[in-house]
Amino acid sequence: MTHTNGSPQERIRRDAERMARARRRTPFSPLTGLGVFGVVGWSVAIPTVGGALLGAWLDRVAPQRFSWTLALILGGLVVGAILAWDWIARESRRTVREEREAAETECGND
Repeated sequence: MTHTNGSPQERIRRDAERMARARRRTPFSPLTGLGVFGVVGWSVAIPTVGGALLGAWLDRVAPQRFSWTLALILGGLVVGAILAWDWIARESRRTVREEREAAETECGND
């Protein structure tokens, strides 16, 4: 692609900035996918296990006609799902914003 405007120094500076942005951008790898899977899994597992433990304790301390353990396991699953959903949405918004900024910067520099 040829540039009709700008000095050679300006073109070199733009190319160097583009290469620096590409180096800073972390490439996707299978390990990244496993990391995301781990974060989402732990955000669901911890509230669920916490609900089970609290429910088992409440079943001994304050018995009711219903099972505290089952109720709080379900509550933990709901809380964990909400946390996971929020984390995924936040990461998605961040990724879209970074891609948009990179595209705007490239369009502005060409």
